[in-house]
Amino acid sequence: MCFKTTDLYDQYLETVQVAAPLFRDYGGRRRFSGQIVTLKAFEDNTYLKAAFETDGRGKVLVVDSGGSLRCAMMGDVMASLAAEHGWEGVIIHGCIRDSVDVAKVDIGVKALATTPRKTVKRGQGTSGIPLAFADVTFRPGEYLYADEDGIVIASVALL
Repeated sequence: MCFKTTDLYDQYLETVQVAAPLFRDYGGRRRFSGQIVTLKAFEDNTYLKAAFETDGRGKVLVVDSGGSLRCAMMGDVMASLAAEHGWEGVIIHGCIRDSVDVAKVDIGVKALATTPRKTVKRGQGTSGIPLAFADVTFRPGEYLYADEDGIVIASVALL
């Protein structure tokens, strides 16, 4: 994948959104992009697993877990599941776990932090809605570009 978020910003300036620098890289890919799929789920990863069981080719899952640092929304098993189904990456407004093993999986993963505690499965969540965090709005169907320098969001494909 040949792009740099800095170059995309320089070329498109204020026609793109730039996420606040809240996220750390955890996945085996540092650079990834795709069409946005959204999920809002607070401290419950039931719907996250279900999303990763679908075809994710050309897509990035954006998960709003309310910025919770109390439990991890995904670990190495889910990262592997996502990679098996072709997901380009995942952005989690929350935590992950198993970070050493997640780093070995060929998928982009950005999250706030790590914690060993897993979620409770209550079967709660909402998908396909706009999500607002990190000073931007992630809309389903828009395009996300992520690398070591950050996250850029565009309403149309830039590449």
